[in-house]
Amino acid sequence: MPVVIGALLIGLSMGLLGAGGSILMVPILRYLCGQEVDTAFTGALFVVGGISFFACLPYARKGTVEWRSVGWFGVPSMVGTYEAGKYLAPLLGQWFPGRDGPIKLCLFAAMMLTAAWFMANPAELEAEEDRVQRTAWRMVFDGLIVGLVTGMVGVGGGFIIVPALVVLGGLDMKRAVGTSLAIISTKSFTGFVGWYLSAGEHVELDFGLLGAFIGVGALASFWGRSLGKKVSHRTLTRGFAVFLLLMGVLIFLRESGLLSL
Repeated sequence: MPVVIGALLIGLSMGLLGAGGSILMVPILRYLCGQEVDTAFTGALFVVGGISFFACLPYARKGTVEWRSVGWFGVPSMVGTYEAGKYLAPLLGQWFPGRDGPIKLCLFAAMMLTAAWFMANPAELEAEEDRVQRTAWRMVFDGLIVGLVTGMVGVGGGFIIVPALVVLGGLDMKRAVGTSLAIISTKSFTGFVGWYLSAGEHVELDFGLLGAFIGVGALASFWGRSLGKKVSHRTLTRGFAVFLLLMGVLIFLRESGLLSL
């Protein structure tokens, strides 16, 4: 039952906010399902890639995915995520033998706290259509950096991608969410390949379990999209920020040895 509830929360988050999938997925696989660290990160990217793909379909059908921004931001992000998963993440195992698992989870906790801050302090974003041409190079650069950082800790990065698409790409929030889901789907799958290639012998994926997460999460994302039309976006993001703050602190304390759970 906790696993089903977790899948529902992930789908709702993706449908409502266009973000938050792997931020929730990694703790579920690690702590509720008891998976090893690399298995949890790799599996989370696979699940979030699948859920965001299905969550993106309604936006694509309605023409609210900005494919030009997917190219400018998403392709460099895919490259960064793959490179981070395949080459950068394994370096922790070489630098900190036997301690790379807790260190990866502490970095993940730091990413959760960063996400909480972004969501609790939303910028006053204004879309300007003419920004696309003026900031194309900036979108490429930011996409690459976001891919490297999020790929290192196995997350999709929607909490960074959505504001970047509004500020740099000139998209309104609806188009930014749909475009973010398309980017998260592609970069999560490439990140999954990178993580799997770098740690394949240490990863034991249960594709039946991961497929169930995708199925339940995809259905919940459709529900979340409908629910988002009735609930204040500001209330949702701040509530989710509080949850991420608590989870991030608990994971950091646990993995750093300051708290025994």
